[in-house]
Parts: sequence; C-alpha cells; structure tokens
Amino acid sequence: MIQDIAPKHFYNEFTKGKNVTPGEADIVFYFSEDLKKKQIFGRAEDGTIRFPRVADIPAPARLVYLFSIDEQHFFLCIDDIKMFLEAFQFSALPLSYLRELKPQDLAFAGSIAWQLNVWYQSNRFCGRCGEFTRYSETERALVCPRCGNIIYPRINPAVIIGVIRGGSILVSRYAGRSYKGIALLAGFCEIGETAEQTVQREVMEEVGIHVKNIRYYKSQPWGFESDLLLGFYCEADGDEDLTVDHSELAKARFVRRDELEEGNGLTLTSEMIERFRKGEV
Repeated sequence: MIQDIAPKHFYNEFTKGKNVTPGEADIVFYFSEDLKKKQIFGRAEDGTIRFPRVADIPAPARLVYLFSIDEQHFFLCIDDIKMFLEAFQFSALPLSYLRELKPQDLAFAGSIAWQLNVWYQSNRFCGRCGEFTRYSETERALVCPRCGNIIYPRINPAVIIGVIRGGSILVSRYAGRSYKGIALLAGFCEIGETAEQTVQREVMEEVGIHVKNIRYYKSQPWGFESDLLLGFYCEADGDEDLTVDHSELAKARFVRRDELEEGNGLTLTSEMIERFRKGEV
C-alpha cells in the first residue's frame, strides 16, 4: 500500500521538529490556495515526481515542519510562492498524480502533507470564538489564544468491507464519482458505534443484506481525504438478494475469483480484493 515504504521509516513525532532546522536539501510542499483544486506543486517526469527543496525557494519564506522519512525532513510553506516556483519550472499538478508516480515514499509524503495542509488552512480561525489560531509549541495542534480551544488534525475513521459469499466477493461501482473502477463497500464510522457495527450498518444501508463473522484485517492512513481506513472481511448471512442503494452505488454484485483482475496494491481496497483473488481469504 502507499504507506509501505520500508526499509525507509516515517517519523511523525511532533517533538522531532523542535530540533530540525531547514536544510537546503529538505523538501518543501506547496499547494494551491484553492483547496477545491487539490493541486500540489512539483515536477512530474517519466513517471517520477520531484518536489521543491529549501534551496529552491526564497529565503524569507515561512516553513512549518511536518515530518521526516529517515533523515529527509519535510516542510510546508505557508507563504505565497506560486510565481517563484513557476519561474523555476515547478507547476501545479493534480494531487491524484501521487497515486501513479514514484518514488512511493515521496508520493506517500505528499498525501500526508496535503492532509496537514487542509487542516491548517481550514482552521486559521477558532471555530468557537473566531480568533486567529496559533501553532502549539508542545504538540501538533492549533490553539486559540482567546478561549483556549485546541484543534487537532482531522482524521476520519472509515471501514472498507470485503463481503464474501461462498467463492465470491461483493464489489461495487460508485454513483456520481470520478473513480469508475471496482470498489468494496465502504463508509464512515458514526457516533456511538464500533467499527464492527459500522460494517453491519453500511452493508445493510448500501445493499440490504446481513453479515456475520466480521473480522479485522488491516488499516491504512489515506491522507488524500484525511481518512483512516479500517479493513474488514465478513460473510453474507444467508442468500438474501441485494437491494442496491443507487444514490450511493451505480451497481453491486458478487464476483468469482477468476473474474477479478490483478490489482496494484496501492490502496487497502486493492490489497483486500487481491488477497481474495489469490485465495488467501
């Protein structure tokens, strides 16, 4: 999956940044101010991605430490340096490019930087009293100097569900989304429910069947949407017909292993489908 960058190691400890001074070779992320565009500045050449480094940007630019991968440090630029970057042949690229470009550790870093950028940009003002927020000096948080409100990075828990019936797995295609490939059922955890209860509820809401033997598989941080994805396999309880919620899904059906194509393993969904295709589950 995109976060699997071993033997390299991802360090997200906030305290590490206290001892980091931006070096010329450190990487700087800069995103389009309009968050709806979902654009990241870089260079894409021959299937690889290159991001600006500290040496590539104007010296007075304000940088916020994000995280490190091994000894490589990553920063977010909070000043407007768009014209400067464009003059040095860095352009605004669709964030979705990161799902296709190498090296994978930089693609993963870009996705998590985007998650933090969205959080910073969306919380410049306190939602309780309207005051400008400030960066906490002790933890990864934004703090209101007036009312004391503390705002932590947004992480949305969601489940990915592999529903199995005999030798088949339930796949779907989304309704009204740009992604047209196959997917597993999925949904966000609601208030007052466990992740396992989310699995039961989402399957019933989207295709109208009951499930049993729910078992956890694996998780994935998905910075593109600020999600933490929790993968579960379960079994269809009986032979109920599917009742598809077409406001959510264009279609849904059970498919056999030999009907599935090999996946790229970049996403939790792809890995879960691939495990089923290979007979590992």
